[in-house]
Amino acid sequence: MKVSDAMHHKADWASADTSVTEIARMMAKDDIGAVPIGDDDRLVGMLTDRDIAVRVVAKARDPERTKAAEVMTKGVVWCRSSATVEDAIHLMDQKKIRRLPVIDDNKRLVGMLSLGDIAHSVSRDLSGEILHAVADHHG
Repeated sequence: MKVSDAMHHKADWASADTSVTEIARMMAKDDIGAVPIGDDDRLVGMLTDRDIAVRVVAKARDPERTKAAEVMTKGVVWCRSSATVEDAIHLMDQKKIRRLPVIDDNKRLVGMLSLGDIAHSVSRDLSGEILHAVADHHG
């Protein structure tokens, strides 16, 4: 199965100079836990709900004044929409991540692939394998 068949096709992103408050509102509206961050039409990071909790709230930073670029996770790991779900699973396992931005052949963000997407798209054995592997580092 291809990633394009399993992913969420709607994927909004925010610019690096967007406030954390605005991104948190995007997360609440769309019921998501991560927003890709772009700069000059390139993916440069991800801002997750955990980034907000640990790098903003726990450090008593003002989310209105804090920009995504200041607290995002840099070094985006992504996959192509044409990749297989199995390849994406191995990448998620290797990098110990739970969400992957998905780009097309023109390097445009076209979706997001999460553990939930995988669980709904592949066999129970395969989805159990990825869940165990990605969650293993919290053991």
